[in-house]
Amino acid sequence: MAMTNNIYHIPVLRDNCIEGLNIDPSGIYIDATFGGGGHSREILKHLTTGRLIAFDQDEEALKNAIDDVRFTLINANFSYLKNFLGLYNVSRVNGILADLGVSSHQIDTPERGFSTRFDSTLDLRMSSKNQLTAEHIVNTYEHESLKYLFKLYGELNNAHLIANAIIKYRSQKKINSTADLKEAVINLFPKNKEHKFLAQIFQALRIEVNNEIETLKALLIQSKEVLSEGGRLVVISYHSLEDRLTKNFMRSGNFEGKIDEDFFGNKLVPFEIINKKPIIPDDNELLLNNRSRSAKLRIAQKK
Repeated sequence: MAMTNNIYHIPVLRDNCIEGLNIDPSGIYIDATFGGGGHSREILKHLTTGRLIAFDQDEEALKNAIDDVRFTLINANFSYLKNFLGLYNVSRVNGILADLGVSSHQIDTPERGFSTRFDSTLDLRMSSKNQLTAEHIVNTYEHESLKYLFKLYGELNNAHLIANAIIKYRSQKKINSTADLKEAVINLFPKNKEHKFLAQIFQALRIEVNNEIETLKALLIQSKEVLSEGGRLVVISYHSLEDRLTKNFMRSGNFEGKIDEDFFGNKLVPFEIINKKPIIPDDNELLLNNRSRSAKLRIAQKK
């Protein structure tokens, strides 16, 4: 029996996403991050003869599949977008939506290890097919590797101290759980900012476990290749690393943000930016869904 999308995950900035997609009722659309299906269900309301193809690597999301002949759900990472579109004889699409956040269902399932609220195994995998876990990382990565991921992915200035603390702790006792990890770094907790500090550590581990930066890059590159002229790319990000990559790519077609020009000085950019500044949740949405607080929505149109 399928869960309702409101229980599984409240779709963030839903109406803004639909407006951003500028839906053609007969078009083909991609929901790259299906989750509870909230965004997908809203897209389907705006389609007549159109088609929606959704992706989600989490096997749990398959329980939310929508019974509609216009809908296809693929249990795979969105980095394989072009491969699967080829299997379904689709070469061009009219819009791509990606909500890069962790679903409420994943956060609220203790054994998945996504939340610092529970004492559970250090898993953090979006898909059980993935072999790498957060437990493996904290118990085997060398100092420089730990420092790198906490600095880059967690945006933590004291990444070297965190790496030191983890290595010291695991030399005496294996880090098996979220409680063990908290204990390992407890002396580094900043005053009145313990929750944020832990969230950044878990963010860094989650990004590493799921190779999130490289898969996002793969999606963005493929979006440039499969979107039709006038097609929309709609991306919700939740931390500055994702947002910066998305912003740069929409602006320039590359991840450095460098705009190339032709011989005559014309800018060679594949997208037109629809919203110059990111759209963020309003007070009403924050009241209904506090987990949307860090969301930033960017929209671009393929030239």
